Amino acid sequence: VVRVPAGTLVRVVGTELVIPCNVSDYDGPSEQNFDWSFSSSGSSFVELASTWEASFPTQLYQERLQRGEILLRRTANDAVELHIKNVQPSDQGHYKCSTPSTDATVQGNYEDTVQVKVLADALHVGPSARPPPSLTLREGEPFEVRCAASSNSPLHTHLALLWELHRGPSRRAVITLNHEGRFRPGPGYEQRYHSGDVRLDTAGSDAYRLSVAHALSADQGSYRCVVSEWIAEQGYWQEIQEKAVEVATVVIQPTVLRIAVTTNVSVAEGKELDLSCNITTDRVDDIRPELTWYFSRMPDSTLPARHVLARLDRDSLVHSSPHIALSHVDARSYHLLVRDVSKENAGYYFCHVALWTPGYNRSWHKVAEAMSSPASVGVTWLGEWFVYLNALRPLGFRRPPLNWNAGELLAVMDGDWTLRYGERSKQRAQDGEFIFSKERTDTFNFRIQRTTEEDRGNYYCVVSAWTKQRNNSWVKSKDVVSKPVSIFWASEDSMLVVKARQPKPVFAAGNTFEMTCKISSKNIKSPRYSVLIMAEKPVGDFSSPNETKSIISLDQDAIVKLENWTDASRVDGVVLEKVQEDEFRYRMYQTQVSDAGLYRCMVTAWSPVRGNLWREAATSLSNPIEIDFQTSGPIFNASVHSDTPSVTRGDLIKLVCNITVEGALDPDNMAFDVSWFAVHSFGLDKDPVLLSSLDRKGIVTTSRRDWKSDLSLERVSGLEFLLQVHGSEEQDFGNYYCAVTPWVKSPTGSWQKETEILSKPIFITVKMDVLNAFKYPLLIGVGLSTVIGLLSCLIGYCSSHWCCKKEVQETRRERRRLMSMEMD
Repeated sequence: VVRVPAGTLVRVVGTELVIPCNVSDYDGPSEQNFDWSFSSSGSSFVELASTWEASFPTQLYQERLQRGEILLRRTANDAVELHIKNVQPSDQGHYKCSTPSTDATVQGNYEDTVQVKVLADALHVGPSARPPPSLTLREGEPFEVRCAASSNSPLHTHLALLWELHRGPSRRAVITLNHEGRFRPGPGYEQRYHSGDVRLDTAGSDAYRLSVAHALSADQGSYRCVVSEWIAEQGYWQEIQEKAVEVATVVIQPTVLRIAVTTNVSVAEGKELDLSCNITTDRVDDIRPELTWYFSRMPDSTLPARHVLARLDRDSLVHSSPHIALSHVDARSYHLLVRDVSKENAGYYFCHVALWTPGYNRSWHKVAEAMSSPASVGVTWLGEWFVYLNALRPLGFRRPPLNWNAGELLAVMDGDWTLRYGERSKQRAQDGEFIFSKERTDTFNFRIQRTTEEDRGNYYCVVSAWTKQRNNSWVKSKDVVSKPVSIFWASEDSMLVVKARQPKPVFAAGNTFEMTCKISSKNIKSPRYSVLIMAEKPVGDFSSPNETKSIISLDQDAIVKLENWTDASRVDGVVLEKVQEDEFRYRMYQTQVSDAGLYRCMVTAWSPVRGNLWREAATSLSNPIEIDFQTSGPIFNASVHSDTPSVTRGDLIKLVCNITVEGALDPDNMAFDVSWFAVHSFGLDKDPVLLSSLDRKGIVTTSRRDWKSDLSLERVSGLEFLLQVHGSEEQDFGNYYCAVTPWVKSPTGSWQKETEILSKPIFITVKMDVLNAFKYPLLIGVGLSTVIGLLSCLIGYCSSHWCCKKEVQETRRERRRLMSMEMD
């Protein structure tokens, strides 16, 4: 099958026309021959060119072929391209590509036709000014170049524009506006385009402007405007022509930057070193210098072992160490000041300066940078020196590498500032209680964050001086011991007092209970308090000890937590809040009768240790506040009885919990939570097991059991609750009792929870049915014995009849008549 491009090809007069033609499904080893024909109307074709017959074209096209205006270029054995240079209006028409066939039968398509339209040149491209200007500017300054492009084509065409930067033989695409109206930055211009530093927009109807907000050194070169014209034919875009014009030449002048520093400086040890860095530049616009001082042992500034001493960024912020200062006298002079110079400050100092200019959208561009020549600094030795140890405050003091009194080592700081701790101080230093630091060359600090009684005593430090030799080795020259400093203080015990009060007594259930706790402390540094509300309630009779339960707490970080508050219906019924720094308030809304008891505040004072850590300083318990309801309500009692205290295995067990009420009370104003418990033993020496419960809303909850018997709980009447054990097992024996929690409706309409009451236990016995227990085992045993006996007899008979049978051969005797004894 012969194929040429589908649709219509459009070209402009003076451009080049290329029509490819190829044969699909061709697997021959030799080259395929092609013939090209032309027709202006599409009906009658004239010979144009051929790949195998030189005399194929007509005389008109023979001359154009000889001049090279028309040529055939083979791209593969089965593909060829027709090239027509400098297309003319007469070249408009239909072009047919065909291949001769030598096959006996024709199979497939041996020719294909494509239509070509030739348009007049209506594209005009030119610079905004002639001759093209030459722009000279500095880095950071803005510039723009313009290009005019328009088309008067009668067809609907689109223009695409590309700005190119030429620097010698190389060229770079700056930004493109394609024929679909989409912008695309060139390689390396993506970030500048997205930040708005490089833009392409229109100025009028036919002008296209390239704007650069801040020029860089890479923007130098010749700028060309490349415009192409596109047309859409049958859903496909075609580029019909392209023109380019040189618009302008941009020259970026480099920024002049020179740095001068003091060459040779000698300073005595312990004095101050002052070095100046002077900047000279030809820039007078808005530039920001960034200055960095380096120190090195060698005069070569390119070595990687340079150490940064101080830095001044472009926002005029200084970054330095405590004993090094960086300042500037004016906009072009900067000074480095090194305090307390020592031998280790001898070496070479370098000043590095970078100039920045502001860019688009708060960005910055570096326009120049330079490194100064080295400034040689020598340090002279003073000779005699002394060590002094002073206590800054009663519990904090200054000291170089030190020894504990009686010769106990606390820590050693080497010449390279490496710390080594003693056995006693290692753990406390890791916990942050001991802090060893070097403030300056001749000043060392030792700080105890939290003192203990063991920290009282005499402190002294030992300083070792080391001298650097010519071979760069170090030798200890002298040890100096300071006078001891005595640290002593009188110990004072911490004191914490908590006083609780009740602003308004609670006399009836349903009211709000409020209790405030006022705290006073002494000898506790910067205390914070954590509060725990505790309730002491009676359990059982008066001889039993009271039960103490934690209700709610608030820690030193003001985080509230519910402790053992188990009333799900009153989760928001208790509130603990901080009124003042030393006062807390506890509230309990809609109090119940079961809330009666003694309430206290347990307060713990905390002192800060380091960071976010706290140390417990003291704990105190407040006086009790009692909740005692002065009401005479009904009295409830509970009892258990059963008509089946002794049952046989598998029978039904029925247990009834009877509730009696002493006092007049409407049945609609009372409800009960009933729970059944069992102790599976002859005594009450084991823990009770919850069997089933029924709350006042009628919801039944049954616990899981490990045996087959089932439980059911129902309310028989207003004061009777029936528990049934179906299919009883031997494990169901034991003591059964019920626990009843009455609920009484108060005159205000709220339900009040009364004290839980327990019934006396009743013992249930589960017997075994001996006859039923042994009936099936006996029948099974007799049946198996009979079967086994019959089977044994059968096996014996078969064995004797077939397996153990033997044939015995007897000697035949002759039959003779017995002779008479008398004859013998």
